[in-house]
Amino acid sequence: MSRRGLLIVLSGPSGCGKGTVVGKLLTARNDVCVSVSCTTRAPREGEREGVHYFYKSREQFADMIRDNAFLEYAEYSGNYYGTPKAWVEERLADGMHVILEIDVQGGQNIMRLCPDAVSVFLLPPSVDVLKARLVGRCTESTEVVQQRMDAAVWELSQADTYHYQVINDDLETTVAEINAIIDREQIY
Repeated sequence: MSRRGLLIVLSGPSGCGKGTVVGKLLTARNDVCVSVSCTTRAPREGEREGVHYFYKSREQFADMIRDNAFLEYAEYSGNYYGTPKAWVEERLADGMHVILEIDVQGGQNIMRLCPDAVSVFLLPPSVDVLKARLVGRCTESTEVVQQRMDAAVWELSQADTYHYQVINDDLETTVAEINAIIDREQIY
C-alpha cells in the first residue's frame, strides 16, 4: 500500500508568482500534482477547461455548494473559487502530494478543516514588485489591479498563520526551498 500524499496549501497575493512556482515544481517532481479548482470567472486567454480550472456558472457552483462537493470555497474579487473534494481525495489516496494553489481565505479554510495540511505562504520581494507584476500581466484593468492590491494588504498580514513563508525573489531558490519543505514534511 502506498503512503498517503501530502495536502499542500500554497497561498499568497495575486501576482506573487504562485502559478510560475507551481509549474516549476510540477516539472521538478513526479510525486506532486496541482489541484484543479472550480471557478465562476471567465477563462483567460490560453486557459483550458480541466487543466487550469473547471469553469462553472454561478448556478452550477451553487449546486456544488449545496451538494457539499467542495473541500473549501471562497469568493474573491467578485468570483467564486472552490476545491473539488473527490478529485483531491483520489490523488492523496494514490500517494500524490496535492498542491492547492489558493487564495488566503481558501487556504485558511483548508488549514482549519485539514489540520495535517502543510501550508506555505509565497511572499513577493516587495509591494512595489507585486504591483509591477500585476500591471505587467496586462490581463486586468487598472481598477482590477487596484482591487487586487487592496486585497494584498490583508493577505500579506496573514502570512504568519502559515507553517512556512517563502519570499519569491529568485525563482530557482524559491522552488528549491519548497522542494525542501515537501521532502522534510513527507518524512513525518
